Amino acid sequence: MSGHSKWATIKHKKGAADVKRGKLFSKLIKEITIAARFGGGDPNGNPRLRTVLENARAANMPNDNVERAIKRGTGELEGVSYEEVNFEGYGPGGVAILVETLTDNRNRTVAELRHIFSKMGGNLGEAGCVAWMFTLRGVLTFNKAPDVEDTLMSVALDAGAEDIKDEEDLLSVITEPSSFDTVKKACESKGLKPVEASVQMVPQSTVKLARNDAEKMLKLMDALEDHEDVRNVYANFDIESKLIEELAA
Repeated sequence: MSGHSKWATIKHKKGAADVKRGKLFSKLIKEITIAARFGGGDPNGNPRLRTVLENARAANMPNDNVERAIKRGTGELEGVSYEEVNFEGYGPGGVAILVETLTDNRNRTVAELRHIFSKMGGNLGEAGCVAWMFTLRGVLTFNKAPDVEDTLMSVALDAGAEDIKDEEDLLSVITEPSSFDTVKKACESKGLKPVEASVQMVPQSTVKLARNDAEKMLKLMDALEDHEDVRNVYANFDIESKLIEELAA
């Protein structure tokens, strides 16, 4: 899991670049709309909406944009109808990839994703080909430090975390989805703010990649994550942190 955790952390830090390209706001608006549609417009009773609103605040999205997206989701305003569609495939080195999208045109999205997979050394597969390799879990990632590790061992586990994984220069707290908010609040109450936190699909096993396949894999991840319909990309690659930092520079 370490490769994906490191990549997610790097992408989170590089989020400002996405804002400049105008794509992050577009993706957040879609996510707010769909979260409000399925869980209501009150973030206190809708954990998914609450999480995406935190991301919107971190990206400095104007409140007017947020409010309009919520109202489109609840039906108070007319807007484009999005559907959630997942795609599965393989990347360089046989890495399993799960892509979550929000789209208003399924046929367009599948054609464009198939092109990306093919162009970047992977292939789009059939539904169910890799989903079984992933499990839904809450993940909170922290930069490693002696005081952080000691505090997490007591606070996170006491709050209901399943496990704490040592991933080179990161620590990942793993929770059941239902315990994610509780564990996150417990950590933050002790001054431990995660650098990345979400409910995500966690691979049950990983594929170790050397430089050549690692470089191809991260380029594929970049291309998929850059697509306007893509919400999340999960993959079971394992790449050394130092190599990820080098290739992402």
